[in-house]
Amino acid sequence: MERNDGSTRDAQQSPAHTREPSGGIEDFWDRRYAEMKSLWSGQPNGALVHEVDGLEPGRVLDVGCGEGADALWLAEQGWNVTALDVSRVALDRAAREAEARGLRVTWLHSGLVEAALPAGSFDLVSAQYPALLRTPENLAEHALLDAVAPGGLLLAVHHPLPTAAEAKARGMNLDEYVGLAEIRALLEGNWRIEVDEIRPRHVAAGAGAHHTEDVILKARRLR
Repeated sequence: MERNDGSTRDAQQSPAHTREPSGGIEDFWDRRYAEMKSLWSGQPNGALVHEVDGLEPGRVLDVGCGEGADALWLAEQGWNVTALDVSRVALDRAAREAEARGLRVTWLHSGLVEAALPAGSFDLVSAQYPALLRTPENLAEHALLDAVAPGGLLLAVHHPLPTAAEAKARGMNLDEYVGLAEIRALLEGNWRIEVDEIRPRHVAAGAGAHHTEDVILKARRLR
């Protein structure tokens, strides 16, 4: 989650539509954001900036947008941005910043699965360090893939997985969350993987600053 084309932009903001995210998850993230003025660095994620460079702007979905740094940067590059998050606190911060910059973003207060987005709606689906719950039906993974338009890109970025001991010390159960391995396993036939690698990560501030590497998965939907 964290997480100029030079044209004049409309400062009027699209409303933050609500699609009933899970109450427990929403409360957790609302409390976490409310504990401090800003949780993340306020800068767009480096992997996103690198991979988007040179792409023709189109429709983009920012999954787990947090306080909106990626969504706002994408809007500045000319993308038509839909950004969703389960935290109303985070979305309110993002919307205020968008208004201050005169940027238009569609903010969606929802989990990814609950949003029930139309299939094939986005030229780019960006999931930067998403906290997606795993289900037997792979609902979150399919929601990510289904949102990508034919010819479009999925960009999923995570931190390297902690060891079992590290996860236990942090109170984490890795089996509860979707990782890149689960997404990668579904990229068959209709997809071409363009990037699948680990890169150094340099972030000086924010809750994720202690992470020094990114695991990057970029795939193109062929049809």
